[in-house]
Amino acid sequence: MSGRIIAGGIELTRDALVARGEQVAAGLAAMGVREGDVIAVLLRNGMPYLEIIQACKRLGCYYCPINWHYTAEEVAFLVTDSGAKLVIAEDDLWRQVGTALPKGLPALRVMGGGNTVAGNLASAANASDPNDIEANNYETWRNAQPRYDGPLVAPRGHMAYTSGTTGRPKGVVRQPFPVARLPEHLAAVEAVVEQAYGLRPGCRALLPAPVYHSAPSVFAQVALRVCDTLVLTARFDPIEVLRLIERHRIDTIYLVPIMYVRLLKLDARTRASFDLSSLRFVASTGAPCAPELKQAMIDWLGPVVHETYASSEAGMVTVIDSHEALAKPGSAGRPIGPAQVRVYREDGSLCAPGEVGRIYVRQPAYADFTYRNHPEARQAIERDGLIGLGDLGYVDEDGYLFVCDRESDLVISGGVNIYPAEIEHHLTQYPGVADCAVFGVPDAEFGERLLGLIQPAPDATVNVEDALQWLAGRVARYKIPRDLQLRAALPRDDNGKIAKRRLRAEFWAGQARKV
Repeated sequence: MSGRIIAGGIELTRDALVARGEQVAAGLAAMGVREGDVIAVLLRNGMPYLEIIQACKRLGCYYCPINWHYTAEEVAFLVTDSGAKLVIAEDDLWRQVGTALPKGLPALRVMGGGNTVAGNLASAANASDPNDIEANNYETWRNAQPRYDGPLVAPRGHMAYTSGTTGRPKGVVRQPFPVARLPEHLAAVEAVVEQAYGLRPGCRALLPAPVYHSAPSVFAQVALRVCDTLVLTARFDPIEVLRLIERHRIDTIYLVPIMYVRLLKLDARTRASFDLSSLRFVASTGAPCAPELKQAMIDWLGPVVHETYASSEAGMVTVIDSHEALAKPGSAGRPIGPAQVRVYREDGSLCAPGEVGRIYVRQPAYADFTYRNHPEARQAIERDGLIGLGDLGYVDEDGYLFVCDRESDLVISGGVNIYPAEIEHHLTQYPGVADCAVFGVPDAEFGERLLGLIQPAPDATVNVEDALQWLAGRVARYKIPRDLQLRAALPRDDNGKIAKRRLRAEFWAGQARKV
């Protein structure tokens, strides 16, 4: 099996990565992990992450990717709610969250991103930690394992956590296809991914986005199967991305709009100093891309930029290429393959072309799903066999989807989903706060940024800087509003709820896009 994988300063052939994955699978099986089980992964981008993906596919278990920016409380919720049988974490991240996790939960620690063998961690400082297994150094543990010789099973993927239309995270559990249908299923999925992300047999791909996000995780899973070369960076650095494209003759890359912004901030001379002529497909999803930003990328790189409308639940639904984007600015494209897109009115009837309503979608190439521990939430978003995730929009007379707004308060900042309900829950507990509203406002770099408005209680005084510092101890840093303001009274609808649409309208007026 040809191909090479480059990550974290390590280069392996695909055969060597597969062999490591087989060893990890054997080790997980020896620890009692079985088909359909879940392991939690708290890692930065690196070769161990790719090995674990390979192992989980072989063993038929799910991996639950956890954002390493999360607080210990947030990590503990995901680990517990997912029912993880094991945690694999980088040592410094583990030290921040380990004591908050369930006692007795086995853990493997990756040292220094897994790039060096650091020796066994058992020491006076941590030998008594009940969460550690005896040989808790991931690399040492992996190297001691034989190759897995278990039966062929239906491969699972990641268990992504998403709040959908509510603020409480829910794990998306996709049902496996029967083993007898695997070739058919994989071919269908890879056909969709090729249209959406450009991944095809023999391509040379670059992934500079964190694998803990759903879309990069899918990109990595498919790239490991089909690419001639896959380069995974530890983080996004605009100069490094351009250097890697030139060095490895990258033809396919995954980016999100905030990365476009940072690339375009490089001066023209710097950008022109790199040979980017190998680029064939720039894939983008995770956040809407402003038409003027996409235009700037096309002007620079040529008609290689593609945007996809997708979700953890539905998979990749629509795609639009550069030529279409210039003809239909602001559109999310047309359905991929057998995907369906329908827009409904309030009364359940279908909208006419150009009429705004609730968007419902289905991508048959993906297996059905449920929400971990929340089957009722899965049922609530279905209509006529399609699912809706709170987006409002329309389909034009040519079949192009336009996403106009969101029924939910979801904010997508720099490609990261943020659910204001969670932040508001904490802010309302701060002394002196009668009510609050958190929502997204336009931001030239991130697409959206968080703004928080606080209505103080009568005769109360609230110091916004103190409130922000208090909030910092309760949620991940990226969930903290960039700006927190006091308002004597927040506008309300007839039902007494805060009228967020009116608040948002103050800031989004005159914008080319509304989300």
